[in-house]
Amino acid sequence: MQSNRLLLIEDDFDVAEMLLLYFRAMNYEVLHADTGAGGIQIASQRFPGLILLDVMLPDMDGYDVCLELRRRALTRFIPILFLTQKDERSDKVRGLTLGADDYITKPFDIDELRLRVEGAIRRATRENLQEPRTGLPTGDLVTEEMQRRRGSGGGELHLTLHGFEAYAEVYSFMAANEALYHAGRCIRDVLAEHGTQDDFLGILKETFIVGSYTPDLAALEQRIQQRFADMVKTLYNFVDAGRGGLLLHPGTADERFVPLMHLVRSAGEAV
Repeated sequence: MQSNRLLLIEDDFDVAEMLLLYFRAMNYEVLHADTGAGGIQIASQRFPGLILLDVMLPDMDGYDVCLELRRRALTRFIPILFLTQKDERSDKVRGLTLGADDYITKPFDIDELRLRVEGAIRRATRENLQEPRTGLPTGDLVTEEMQRRRGSGGGELHLTLHGFEAYAEVYSFMAANEALYHAGRCIRDVLAEHGTQDDFLGILKETFIVGSYTPDLAALEQRIQQRFADMVKTLYNFVDAGRGGLLLHPGTADERFVPLMHLVRSAGEAV
């Protein structure tokens, strides 16, 4: 799941190797960048559940990296934990003022770090800031972001995963949650490739909310739908993929055919 994906932005080889080995052993997917610019790019494309950010980087000040991540709509709500040798109170205040969720000084106890990582992810989920299946912003964060954008010239898409409930009935809710995650990833990837750096993606219940400043919203929608359609057959077994959908309750009066899941634009209510 998205919340178990960490991004480590750290240029010290020994520290990075230790953290990569440790968190991967704890069943986290860990992405790594050794520069600030590389970390910003990965965060925008892969949307981790949490970012561990070193303050002293070769190309950018870690505070500037945090500021840029908080400025961009796609990364604005990802929890950030600073890792630094600077232990002055003013440094901690600066980091927290920029929007970091925690500030950890080196050397640190790695088990304590893990607990802080888990706590930050848990708080984001519990406070309805991150949707646990996708790791995307949800709840009031989506409402506030979309209201902030209104009147600024951007467009809005509400995309629902049609066929989700039938897929969950046949393949299990765990598999359906993975499908929802992959749908969110397809949307995010298209936004990273064809949108603007100020585009936004969130989720309310099982509807994806896209805010984009791209001049051709219809073309963006088509790209998103096609990206998911190109991937979706991998979520089904050979038989279902081959016939293009699910046959529910075969041989009964309730028999019906449900096509492969696809993203459908819904009118949606203003959020």
